[in-house]
Amino acid sequence: MRFSLFVHMERWDESVSHRECFENLTELALIAEAGGFSTVWIGEHHSMEYTISPSPMPQLAYLAARTSKIRLGAGTIIAPFWNPIRVAGETALLDVISNGRAEVGLARGAYQFEFDRLMGGMSAVDGGKHLREMVPAVRALWEGDYAHDGEVWQFPTSTSVPKPIQRPTPPMWIAARDISSHEFAVANGCNVMVTPLMKGDEEVEDLAHKFDTAVENNPGVPRPDLMVLRHTHVHPADEPDGWRRPAEGVQKFYRTFDAWFGNKTTPKNGFLEPSPAEKFDGRPEFTPESLHETAMIGTPDEVIERLRHYEALGVTEFSLWSDNSLTHEEKKRSLELFIEHVVPAFQEQSAPAQSAPAQPASAAR
Repeated sequence: MRFSLFVHMERWDESVSHRECFENLTELALIAEAGGFSTVWIGEHHSMEYTISPSPMPQLAYLAARTSKIRLGAGTIIAPFWNPIRVAGETALLDVISNGRAEVGLARGAYQFEFDRLMGGMSAVDGGKHLREMVPAVRALWEGDYAHDGEVWQFPTSTSVPKPIQRPTPPMWIAARDISSHEFAVANGCNVMVTPLMKGDEEVEDLAHKFDTAVENNPGVPRPDLMVLRHTHVHPADEPDGWRRPAEGVQKFYRTFDAWFGNKTTPKNGFLEPSPAEKFDGRPEFTPESLHETAMIGTPDEVIERLRHYEALGVTEFSLWSDNSLTHEEKKRSLELFIEHVVPAFQEQSAPAQSAPAQPASAAR
């Protein structure tokens, strides 16, 4: 199992500038590369200070110039907000800039807040048709001349300029939860990324089962990669209460997520107060004690034990989700502890098998 970093510029008040947020993101990405992480992922969000990323492309292009090995993941491009020609061209350009290190993640979108502003109020749940139409169109544009006459987009013969370096195409990923999304991803040769959010490892088991079912239902298709994305914080073993502050930080993150997702309050200059804690009375999954158990929070040994279970489920990539409302220094220390103590445990395990042939879905790595 390899490791990646999922990171955004994260701003909770005006005491930290946007420039400082960007410098913090860059530092975490450079630490991840030095620590042997496979990929740095940046998603797409609009008008939200707590996840700042109107487009992952310029940030990843900058990181391409600052790094040499780590792969650069757009994770994820929200399909309804783009045109296939733009996705194909911009991701291909990222691949050229990075000399073949681009990873392309696509999602249907989730926040109705964003759809109200970018899609004229279209229901966010309808974004799936855009995703399903986007994937084959982008692949065709990467390959050469292509005209499209679909339900969502129509355009005459066009092509991606430039063309990506990776052949046949850069790896594509689909953010999936329901079984139909897993089926679509596997059938179309895409890797799968999942997040259990605040649910426990039983949710990881369920998502891995859906993935395995999709693989079984598509015989002859090479097995794709499966990534689990989870809030992660490692604390020293000699700090028995070291879990509490990160658990409270993740709780604040999810309370804020709830406020944005609920879409019932108008934000002020990009900020939105977290939903009040009393709203979650009777919801034990939102307590710090529960989040200590469900988020990947713990000592190095505790984290290693859980990741062994994920690996046994067939998870090929674990993405350390750094967004958690904590300070940059706290995130940095956690990442350093993960690299120092967790990563070597899996490198040692995988070392004897390095001569084995790569899976087709990972051949571009």
